[in-house]
Amino acid sequence: MHDPGISYRLLNGSEAAERADDLLALDREVYPSADAAERSRQFDVWRRQPGFALAEARHGGFLVGYATGMPLRPSTSWWRNLTAPLPADVTEEHPGRTFALTELMVRASWRRQGIGRELHDRILTGRTEERATVTIAPNAAAAQAAFLTWGWRKVARTRDQTRERAKNQDQVHDVLVTALPRPAPPANPFPPGHPEAQNANIG
Repeated sequence: MHDPGISYRLLNGSEAAERADDLLALDREVYPSADAAERSRQFDVWRRQPGFALAEARHGGFLVGYATGMPLRPSTSWWRNLTAPLPADVTEEHPGRTFALTELMVRASWRRQGIGRELHDRILTGRTEERATVTIAPNAAAAQAAFLTWGWRKVARTRDQTRERAKNQDQVHDVLVTALPRPAPPANPFPPGHPEAQNANIG
């Protein structure tokens, strides 16, 4: 059951920077064998990217999980190290096409309470991109099962060296994608029959 005492908040890059110590402490707990300095540097790079977002979950002010992501740029390296080529219509990027979910983590003692799913939904809801993508280690069975249940599908494998989280870990990751729902258009402020009612829905 989901704990009703958990609060969620969506942050931008500058707001995330103010909580960096807290966020990176959780990162070290979840990935104790990873290079902490490299993970800190990576977080610093991510939070400065245009469109960066972070969804956090707290219980009484105590951080229990968070998710991060950002839109991919046309020059992204996301699709560069695939183990097998994909068609250009899958890998070509343009502004507004893909949101990359770069992290989703929950403290071990707080898992299996729906927090990961809530963070997933919070960070993706309202995005204007066409789709989202994420990379997951093939041996991360729980994460693999969760994302497939949430409607994602595998499209490729990648050997991106920047995704290393632990020493001696296999660098191959599955690449998953999911379509994002288009945000609903703004409500028409004019009542039916008003001269401006039709024009308000244009654009």
